[in-house]
Amino acid sequence: MEAEQCNSNSEKPTRACKAHPLFSIATTFFFILATYTLLNVLPHRHNIDPSTAVATTNSITCDSSATTVKVYMYDLPLRFTYGIIAVRNAEHGDIITPENLTSLSYPGHQHMGEWFLFQDMNRSQSNRVGSPATRVNNPDEADLFYVPFFSSLSQLASTRSDAGYSAKEEEEALVEWLEKQEYWGRNGGRDHVFTAADPKALLHVMDKVKNSVLLVVGFGRLRGDQGSLVKDVVVPYPHRLSAFHGDLGVQNRLTLLFFMGARFRKEEGKIRDVLFQVLENEEDVIIKEGVQSTESRREASNGMHTSKFCLNPAGDTSTSCRLFDSIVSLCVPVIVSDTIDLPFEDTIDYRTMAIFVDSDAAVKPGYLISLLREIHPDRILQYQKQMLEVRNYFEYGMANGAVDEIWRQVSKKLALIKVMSNRDKRLIKDLGSSCMCTNQTTL
Repeated sequence: MEAEQCNSNSEKPTRACKAHPLFSIATTFFFILATYTLLNVLPHRHNIDPSTAVATTNSITCDSSATTVKVYMYDLPLRFTYGIIAVRNAEHGDIITPENLTSLSYPGHQHMGEWFLFQDMNRSQSNRVGSPATRVNNPDEADLFYVPFFSSLSQLASTRSDAGYSAKEEEEALVEWLEKQEYWGRNGGRDHVFTAADPKALLHVMDKVKNSVLLVVGFGRLRGDQGSLVKDVVVPYPHRLSAFHGDLGVQNRLTLLFFMGARFRKEEGKIRDVLFQVLENEEDVIIKEGVQSTESRREASNGMHTSKFCLNPAGDTSTSCRLFDSIVSLCVPVIVSDTIDLPFEDTIDYRTMAIFVDSDAAVKPGYLISLLREIHPDRILQYQKQMLEVRNYFEYGMANGAVDEIWRQVSKKLALIKVMSNRDKRLIKDLGSSCMCTNQTTL
């Protein structure tokens, strides 16, 4: 017997169309569930008093106990921290004694990020309210272990010192010290954090620390099994020039394009000489060589503050502190560096505040200048507004600035660290695939 069909036109429903009680209950249940889901998933658009909204936001920011990562900072022998500063300062004739060793200040240069991180961890917790990282004194409570070795300053001291200082010896001594620590041995240092901003930092021991979280400015000189966006964090160079605090717009920025720096560099930086040849005779363009000095920084700062665009070509590596000088100067960066790594790209879309130009196109006579002249002042204003909005991410010395963002980025690696640590412990034998960073694209 064929089933009776529903007839929507009939005055009375047929037997098959009458709802079964269980069907009615199920329908009601799913309707309520769907309504509840929509109410909880879709954004709420209630009218909220602005003062209440601010207070709520602040309370979330300050009450970080449930979201912060717990960090134990090793109390390293002084040779790995202040001792390196002493070596560097001794080159300038400073008299160093054991009594004044820990009062020394880190010398100013583009790798000062490691100093800011160290100083931040040494502040009292009452002065670190809202920080994504909470320092703990008991290593058993720690999620991560911070190794405050001044690896970049060590490399600089080794390069320029006449006192027989060796970065290689210090790096090897550091690893030897770490290998005696209980918490390093638990998982081969996977939950340890190192700064390695200088391209050659930790060079001599990189294979021994490659499982750790590395804070780098780029991956150019690291092999795919040493550094990766998967496990490491790209950090900004501290800017060396003063930030711009004047009016937005182009009315006081009469120079079209500005660059001041070394003309001849190695590797990717060879493009600089070609750019000099192409641009040095262009109208409204300032492109000149500069040296490391207070006067040069003053001149460069004035140049960036009075220019619409700032040229950022590759140097010995794909990036330099010039990019971050440009951003805080609100001088739209023109990036000619095909392999550049940029910090905090999960938060910042650099296309909204910088112009990326292919290296092959940039060296064609007339191409770059024609491109920049066609950009309307209103578009430049939008670039400036976006730079101003994210500028705090590149300020190392301010609350909710670069240091806090670095720890936020590091905290995101914690789940991966736990996965890989537990995996390593249960593997019967090494199958050669336990490193998540074996990707030549550094992804």
